[in-house]
Amino acid sequence: MTSKKIKDRYVQLMGVLILVLALGRCTYDGFIKNDHSAMANEAVAPKIETSAAEEISDSTPQVQDTCSAQVQDTGSAQVHSTGSAQEQETVKGKEERRYHRIYSVSDYQVEFPDTNALQLTAARKWGVKPVASRADAEKRRKELVYVGVSPYYHVDPLQRSIPYLVPRAAILLQDIGQAFYDSLQVKGVPLHKLVVTSVLRSQEDIRKLRNYNKNATENSCHLYGTTIDICYNRYITVEDPDGPHKREVRNDSLKWILSEVLRDMRRGGRCYVKYERKQSCFHLTVR
Repeated sequence: MTSKKIKDRYVQLMGVLILVLALGRCTYDGFIKNDHSAMANEAVAPKIETSAAEEISDSTPQVQDTCSAQVQDTGSAQVHSTGSAQEQETVKGKEERRYHRIYSVSDYQVEFPDTNALQLTAARKWGVKPVASRADAEKRRKELVYVGVSPYYHVDPLQRSIPYLVPRAAILLQDIGQAFYDSLQVKGVPLHKLVVTSVLRSQEDIRKLRNYNKNATENSCHLYGTTIDICYNRYITVEDPDGPHKREVRNDSLKWILSEVLRDMRRGGRCYVKYERKQSCFHLTVR
């Protein structure tokens, strides 16, 4: 082999070797680059996860504080709402007590139609034997109760009757007076006493009464100590002697309240009631 051929072959081999080395270098560089990228990703990932965790950890107290604040605000709102409800309930109760309406009855003649004949039947059933005179009434203390004084009603100076009733009627009068007081209070009206104009009448009283009132019946329910006349156009204001003067109330307003009380008593089976226009009273007999 000549030197020229040897030289050419040498050049070829060197070229192949250089080509192989060049290819190997490219492959090695790509591998190293990929390996470094993977290592970099692995190194960065924990940092990212750690940062995210730190951010979540840092933000958690804020969320908790916000939730706590919302709970506290909600609690405060609930307490405030409850307080407002209680205050509104109290104010509402006061308004109801202050402005409780007075309804009266639809018609006095319709609500209180009980005739003297009907009341006379009840008077004979529950009453005493007719009293002959005032002296006779004084002897009948075991059957009759003195009703001349009471905190719930006022008894007029009696000219034709005696301040006595059978116990059943005395309790009825007391209950009417108490119920009248209660009604005045819930309607915001100053207290007034009822005025009683007639109770027990003796036979002697009936005879004197007929001398100037021919319409007065001889067989009156008042003979038996079961019957009461309550005036509806006069009342006694209850006042503290040392206190301020209380406002005046129209007699019509008090009459309406009294009519409600008597209607309830009548409907409850406690008494019979007759509306007396000429005598200006409610004439009632215990049942």
